[in-house]
Amino acid sequence: MSKPQSYFHLHLISDATGETLLAAGRAASAQYKNARAIEHIYPLIRTEKQVEKVLEEVEAEPGIVLYTMVDQDLAATIDARCSAMGLPYVSVLEPVLTVFQSYLGTPAGRRVGAQHVLDADYFRRIDALNFTMEHDDGQLPVDVNEADIVLVGISRTSKTPTSIYLANRGIKTANVPIVLGVPIPDSLASATRPLIVGLVATAERISQVRENRLLGASIGFDSSTYVDRAQIAAELAYARQICTRHAWPMIDVSRRSIEETAAAIVALRSRTR
Repeated sequence: MSKPQSYFHLHLISDATGETLLAAGRAASAQYKNARAIEHIYPLIRTEKQVEKVLEEVEAEPGIVLYTMVDQDLAATIDARCSAMGLPYVSVLEPVLTVFQSYLGTPAGRRVGAQHVLDADYFRRIDALNFTMEHDDGQLPVDVNEADIVLVGISRTSKTPTSIYLANRGIKTANVPIVLGVPIPDSLASATRPLIVGLVATAERISQVRENRLLGASIGFDSSTYVDRAQIAAELAYARQICTRHAWPMIDVSRRSIEETAAAIVALRSRTR
């Protein structure tokens, strides 16, 4: 018999966007399938007054407190108040900074939001996002050779969200749908610069995803063919045939999250560069 679902408050206090805390908190929470976090996110907390207001909310709904705070005085305030309330608290970046300081022999610069500066890497990511949005779902196939990565696959193999995730890492990603019986664009077949990866899944998985998408389908749409597993199996066989013919690697996304699929693609890219 499975344990009943329980809930706990998770307070995430950051002097920047809070993305680091959110990722750390969710990674830890995911290890406890019977306990679900009620997330309270407090980004851009940079003054004593803001910290005091946040701590009042923490006191009203006690739970685990994770924070990233460059200002040591503000960090000390959080430590003291959480300790007085008897709540567990962790400065998420501090142990990492301590290791860096020990190895590099110099203290950290303590710059708020240092990872979000408007530098060349930031603008490279913006450029990649623009490219990816312009080349979504087979758009602008003539310049697909300018991409770093091209994802191909039948409908509902997570091509678009994976493309956007990769673009946010500064990788120009295009995606091209494979439709049963329709030849791929000549520009894709002759592309030499990008890594081209086929995304596949089981017919059962794709059918499930397509059924969930039918709620927003337009009137007159042939849903019976769209979710038919025999039809999907034929589409997948056609996609695999194309990838095999062109020696494009394939990744099965049936049980992968977007992040895991992207990580596998990046690993492929590192090996093939």
